[in-house]
Amino acid sequence: MAYSNFTLGTAREAFQLEETDTAGLFSHIEPVAPSELLTAVLARNIPLATTIGTEKAKSEMIVADVLVELREQLEHRISLFSGIDFNVDADADLTGVCDFLIGLSPVQFNLEAPVIVLVEAKNDNLEIGLGQCVAEMVAAQRFNAQEGNDIPRIYGATTSGTEWRFLKLEGQKLHIDMSVYQIERCDKVLGILASMVAQTA
Repeated sequence: MAYSNFTLGTAREAFQLEETDTAGLFSHIEPVAPSELLTAVLARNIPLATTIGTEKAKSEMIVADVLVELREQLEHRISLFSGIDFNVDADADLTGVCDFLIGLSPVQFNLEAPVIVLVEAKNDNLEIGLGQCVAEMVAAQRFNAQEGNDIPRIYGATTSGTEWRFLKLEGQKLHIDMSVYQIERCDKVLGILASMVAQTA
């Protein structure tokens, strides 16, 4: 089994996670204004990506641009990876490809611990991606520990590009924000992502 085979229920059971669902878990986070470039790119790309309607189009034309903007705003202090193999623990089925992965190291040529944020792009149903995202977050916990660079919290997101749902994993405690954040408030999405990198969310 790989990340994509996990449902939220099977991930919670397999990794003995205690789930808490909270509306507005990240709503208090201060927004971060997008650059004029990102604003223009999203104005151009969102209608096309949503018309094409595929997960790949939304991932390439919306999600990637938001995450590249995050890296720019943080002055390249983080690393960003897309579509990489993240095989951490085959015995626990923690293997497969991550859509997007953010590391706290500025090194871009290879993945270094700690991994901080996992972003899973899904076509329309954000809930379908929750199990996969949670499994990847658990894998990030284990990867960081194996590399001797453990951090208190791992974050995740499932997104259709236009809608974003955020998660937080602290030890065995899984927190899921019941609120969905719209790309029309890109400043809010960027603010939440930036707070995740800062470990303040």
